[in-house]
Amino acid sequence: MFRYAALLVLLTLLAGCQTGKKEEEPSKDTFACKLNGERLVVRLTEQEARLLFPGGDRVNLYQVASDSGVRYSNGLMELRGKGMELTLIRDGSPNTLIGCEPVMVPKS
Repeated sequence: MFRYAALLVLLTLLAGCQTGKKEEEPSKDTFACKLNGERLVVRLTEQEARLLFPGGDRVNLYQVASDSGVRYSNGLMELRGKGMELTLIRDGSPNTLIGCEPVMVPKS
């Protein structure tokens, strides 16, 4: 009898976990792009761009004046673009970020 009751409680808990999923929505400031075939995460704010590279390295770039679109730099690296059409410039070489899409986050 105890085993039956324990199994019933376990199944009830598992069923509750499946229905507890939160809905997701696209982030307004964070997107994932492809850089040389690998995932790069970019978070843009008014003052800075935070980059998370595939190997786990993090880089902060700071907003600088731009005639149009966005431009962030730290003196060694620069991110430019409009909307989700972004280019990352490292060591003087521009690399177009491909397939940028908002990261899905739980609804608030």
